[in-house]
Amino acid sequence: MRRPLFTLLLAAAFAPGVHAATPQQARYLDLLDLHGTPISATDRRFNLFFDAGAWHSYSLPARDEGTGFSGPFVHSLDGGRWAGRRFAAWTLASVAGKPLLLAPQESHAGPGFLERTHAGAGLSVRETLFFADAWHAVARIELSSMQTRELRLSVEGETMGGAPRADDGGIVQTLGRRSFLATRLFAGRAVVAKAEGPHYRLEPAGSVLVEAGKPITLYVEQTLVVDNAREQPSLVDHADAWRRNRARWDGYLAFADTAHLSGLDDDDARRITAKAIVTLLANWRAARGDLGHDGVIPSYSNPDFNGFWAWDSWKHAAALARFAPELAREQIRAMFERQRADGMLPDCVYLDAKDNNWRNTKPPLATWAVLAVYDATGDRAFLAEMYDKLARYHRWWWASRDHDRDGLAEFGSTDGTRIAAAWESGMDNAVRFDGAKMLSNGPGAWSLDQASVDLNAYLYREAVDLARIAEVLGKPDDHAAWLKEAERVQAAVRARMFDRKRGYFFDMRLSDHSLVRVYGAEGWTPLWAGLADAAQARAVSQVMLDPNKFATRMPFPTLAADDAHFSPIKGYWRGPVWLDQAYFGVEGLRRHGYAKQADEMARRLVLNAQGLTAQAPFYENYDPLTGNGYQSPNFSWSAAAYVLMLTPSP
Repeated sequence: MRRPLFTLLLAAAFAPGVHAATPQQARYLDLLDLHGTPISATDRRFNLFFDAGAWHSYSLPARDEGTGFSGPFVHSLDGGRWAGRRFAAWTLASVAGKPLLLAPQESHAGPGFLERTHAGAGLSVRETLFFADAWHAVARIELSSMQTRELRLSVEGETMGGAPRADDGGIVQTLGRRSFLATRLFAGRAVVAKAEGPHYRLEPAGSVLVEAGKPITLYVEQTLVVDNAREQPSLVDHADAWRRNRARWDGYLAFADTAHLSGLDDDDARRITAKAIVTLLANWRAARGDLGHDGVIPSYSNPDFNGFWAWDSWKHAAALARFAPELAREQIRAMFERQRADGMLPDCVYLDAKDNNWRNTKPPLATWAVLAVYDATGDRAFLAEMYDKLARYHRWWWASRDHDRDGLAEFGSTDGTRIAAAWESGMDNAVRFDGAKMLSNGPGAWSLDQASVDLNAYLYREAVDLARIAEVLGKPDDHAAWLKEAERVQAAVRARMFDRKRGYFFDMRLSDHSLVRVYGAEGWTPLWAGLADAAQARAVSQVMLDPNKFATRMPFPTLAADDAHFSPIKGYWRGPVWLDQAYFGVEGLRRHGYAKQADEMARRLVLNAQGLTAQAPFYENYDPLTGNGYQSPNFSWSAAAYVLMLTPSP
């Protein structure tokens, strides 16, 4: 039976005061600057606080901007817009109604919470915002007094778009046909709710007694329902939710404490890892609408990134497996939920399935991600769940993307457009595709007229990984078949896609089997995949470590620095450093015995990324010559790459 929108809970909300941050968590305060107040509904100038899969978020106002928090920003609304300017802004007055003014003290963004403190007139207030779950944001207001007194308390808010209304002791703000925000105050007694224009107020009936030295705690809860036809948020025990929140984040930070990179200060490695965790979890979105599972979006800072992308998902999951394995599983399931009967996966999926992109898929790294979960957890059941799906996706590539049936695959599209084929590579405007044309493979299947070395290296790695899964699951015939396929692909790539004179791997044209001699990040993918022989790895590593090509200030640009098309800032995939490819480069060196060089390049990726050891967010890509970050801030796969580089493999 559906409960009423507001069920008045009158259980006592008083509890002993506890500082928000444990000693461990206090070491990780203010990893990012989360201060900001929106000036418009679409303002994305500053970083936001999301957690627990929530689709709504908040930030810290400037120190002198009253009380409460900025927000909420609602990510499910029109691709993301602010629905409120202020939430949980409290005021205090004497019983006679005289305002009590408290001065701002501290303001912090902690791991899993925001916190502001005020003091004055013998009173102190600590206000902590956290997420109880994906539906409920909770402001925990702890009030202390040096002497016993009775006070009047009021909690106020200001909306942006969609006027609030009072409803059964709380406030409701309608956001769309099925979406709304609900705000309630829990003070151990009845609450009076009032709304006028964009403003609302919640007041406990009567005065509040605060005894000397005995803090009391009240809770303000804001609930976002994306689709009330599909969702039924549960009631929240706020004190228990806060304890569980702290325990969850203690686990994340214990993992961050394992971070280490030779030659890098451990404090830097740990803070960067903690910031990466905060970034990934800020982009965590719960199953809502047509998304059947939780997952991580690329970046909340970019309005175009309000869904789950396939190869982003695989990279996110590989990192999440190390500290949040259930979210890693869900990220993978979110994509495979949409798998077609022929095995294809979509490029990206959204809240509304009609927006899903089926014009192309993305590079095949799913098996790598699934094995990352297994290696971190030993979850054999997850391997069994995913095995047939992974095998069908892998076979789809050979059925739909090998135009001439020569055992080397090409990127392509379902609609015959070259742009979708470039999207399928993930490297949308890479120089290697400048002269490429489309070839039909049959209904709904097209290929570029060149076989791509990274794609075939990924498919080799997938076959090896599928063989390993088959062995774990007790499928000896499958194990042998996958290894046989891997040997075939390995032999073809080594023989046909490596230029001995230039010492590098390149794409290959189908028409005459000539190589597309563009030095790009794809050329070291065979090292990451374990496909190259020792002589090839030695030659490729020399190219990678050439300061005129890839060993730039921030190493491993996506196009060699001496290429005429090199564009380090605005080039997108024609010069900037993308951290996923840089990670593959580091691991490729390490895999083939060049550990010292791998550590040096990894240190450069940390120390030469501007602001990374301070409060700068992770950017979508970086200028290899200066280390300045560009494109989308708070970018998930960049954060994931640093997790993978800085923490030990399971």
